[in-house]
Amino acid sequence: MSLSVGIVGLPNVGKSTLFNALTKKQQAAAENYPFCTIEPNSSIVEVKDSRLEALAKIDGTSQIIRATVEFTDIAGLVKGASKGEGLGNKFLANIRECDAILHVVRCFENDDIIHVQEGGNKSAPIDPVGDAEVIETELVLADMEQLQRRYERVRKEAQAKPTVRPEAEACEALLKHLEEGKSVRSFPRAEGDAILPVLKELRFLTDKPVIFCANVSEDDVTGGDNAHVAALREYASKQGCQTVVICAQMEADLAGLDETEAKEFLDSYGLTESSLDRTIKLAYDTLGLASYFTSGVKETHAWTFKRGWKAPQCAGVIHTDFEKGFIRAEVVAYDDYVKYNGTSGARAAGALRPEGKAYEMQDGDVVEFLFSK
Repeated sequence: MSLSVGIVGLPNVGKSTLFNALTKKQQAAAENYPFCTIEPNSSIVEVKDSRLEALAKIDGTSQIIRATVEFTDIAGLVKGASKGEGLGNKFLANIRECDAILHVVRCFENDDIIHVQEGGNKSAPIDPVGDAEVIETELVLADMEQLQRRYERVRKEAQAKPTVRPEAEACEALLKHLEEGKSVRSFPRAEGDAILPVLKELRFLTDKPVIFCANVSEDDVTGGDNAHVAALREYASKQGCQTVVICAQMEADLAGLDETEAKEFLDSYGLTESSLDRTIKLAYDTLGLASYFTSGVKETHAWTFKRGWKAPQCAGVIHTDFEKGFIRAEVVAYDDYVKYNGTSGARAAGALRPEGKAYEMQDGDVVEFLFSK
């Protein structure tokens, strides 16, 4: 599965620095002026999962293949982006192609960094909630403009075609919702609602899941007593979104170190895990994703699937033939696989289960699919 997360925010909040750290390469410019990133930079990032190493050790695996998420660094948005300010329309189109949004917000003080919202005033006070609202408002306005065009068309059609009226009424209700400054993702919906095909087709910006990323300074890596972080967390919670605290500059420094050096570096900050790794995992979870595993001597492989998928759909992630010719899945829960030291031990202990087409795959399942060719 190809899944992407767009990194957005105002200019100069640390987006490109964060992207450089995420990709462990200095691919994106990280300069102190607006719009230094024009074309979106994208890179595939592995999702760390210690279960893979445990499975590989049991099976004597020669290769580990991890799940991945694609991150795209999208240039800084400004007030008026929905009307084209700062090349906004181009950047909004880039966001529309992403599955989720990582919204980076500045939560650190630094008088040397320009605050774009204050007309380039370096000494302007930090306002994470105000900054976040600027981006959210621009996304809402862009969605309103897109929906208005759709509504005008279906409203006219509904006058002659009664079958179109439910969609016109649904679009009108959503438009009123957006006019109140609310996101599309907070709009109530249920199976069979007329708005569902519209949501699927138009891919509204504010219907995408969002993670707010509080970017802090190197002397405040946890953000524990940071009032800016607390304010952003409260704002995100009201939006039904999660928040992650990260020091983009520290993570950029960490990215260039080997495993031993990185551990020592984290220890010096009293950390046990890179906040980037937590961010990647959170993005994976926010997208409603999970991993099942296949494991043998040749390779141990993490396969990405949507939570709630049945066994045949999950088999199709490996190859469409697996889904078409699905017979059954032989499944061992990860904990049982480790406990009984692999497939043979799990089978002998009765922990290997044959599952059919109705089985809902669980995160951590170790699977072998049987299919007809």
